Amino acid sequence: MTMVHDIVTLPTKDVFKAYPGVEDFFQSMGMPRPAENVTMLEYTAHLDEEILEDKGLVRSQLILHFKDFVAGLIEKVDPCETDVRSITITGGHDKSGQHEEVTLTLTKGDVVSVVGPTGSGKSRLLADIEWMAQGDTQTGRSVLINEKPVDTEWRYSSNRRIVAQLSQNMNFIVDLSVREFVAMHAQARRAKNIDPLVCRVIDTANTIAGEPISAETRVTALSGGQSRALMIADTALVSYSPIVLIDEIENAGIDRRKALDLLVEKQKIVLVATHDPVLALMADRRIVLKNGGILKVLKTTSRERENLAALQHVDSVVLSIRNAIRDAETVETSFWELVREASGNSLYRIESSKQAVPVGEIVVPYNHTRKGKKHNARSET
Repeated sequence: MTMVHDIVTLPTKDVFKAYPGVEDFFQSMGMPRPAENVTMLEYTAHLDEEILEDKGLVRSQLILHFKDFVAGLIEKVDPCETDVRSITITGGHDKSGQHEEVTLTLTKGDVVSVVGPTGSGKSRLLADIEWMAQGDTQTGRSVLINEKPVDTEWRYSSNRRIVAQLSQNMNFIVDLSVREFVAMHAQARRAKNIDPLVCRVIDTANTIAGEPISAETRVTALSGGQSRALMIADTALVSYSPIVLIDEIENAGIDRRKALDLLVEKQKIVLVATHDPVLALMADRRIVLKNGGILKVLKTTSRERENLAALQHVDSVVLSIRNAIRDAETVETSFWELVREASGNSLYRIESSKQAVPVGEIVVPYNHTRKGKKHNARSET
């Protein structure tokens, strides 16, 4: 079977014969079908500049997008071993050369947070996993799939992607509507009942996103939070990738709990790099990095779960205040009164207006005097 990196140098008649679904690529993009005797490279080189501008593309992006589309078809035509039961990370070394004393195995449905100060190596760890490092990256780490080393040819084959990466900056390279974009991905995966699946992806994304996503909105016009929500829903419902890497979603304005629950429900192995204590404590375990190396791997304790419940109430109030400010409302009610209401008093033991109020293990001052009109807090978590 022809590899994806060769596909752009073959006459398109051969490509269409080997992969009948390729025609969907041009239809979904609203682009003319290439002549049978030209290659994709030749087709792209001679494509009218106005067509590219209309799609928001440059020629190199069109080639990459075409390769990705064919890669999805190859996964169906030329299936590979994608039953990932576990992933194991074996220690390398930190920036000083000190060895990482760690071997961490994750299985289906596991959620692990990756924490540490800026520059500690969170993104580098995710990159090692994405590239299935075999002791050949700057950290010296190795990644095993199902307790076995990853074959070199399989590692670098673009049609055998077992890792989905959701980064801080989600940039779309095609100017399609949300409906067209999801449909094109579903077609590439040879999904059945595409129209209902597209609706399901968009509806699911809207349960996560802080701002509604319209099916007719251009993907290039989506906000960062909307883009992230759409790609999480798409990864969960359309993508084959059993491993999902997320790099900081705390500022995206999405429902983090629902996002993680969705991926776990689909038996994904999820690693999320974050500075957010709420997101960090949602995970089963957390990898703590320092100086480019793995310092510790900690399991979330029952007491931390209690703190998480308190933090989520505080977080929901912060989100409600954000919405109130955006809606031109005033916020004059005491913050801790809003927290008390959001928790239904269950986390509070109020002794007097002058005493501290425990919220789980978090001790905060409580102002019993309320001023101004009561603000009705709206929770998004």
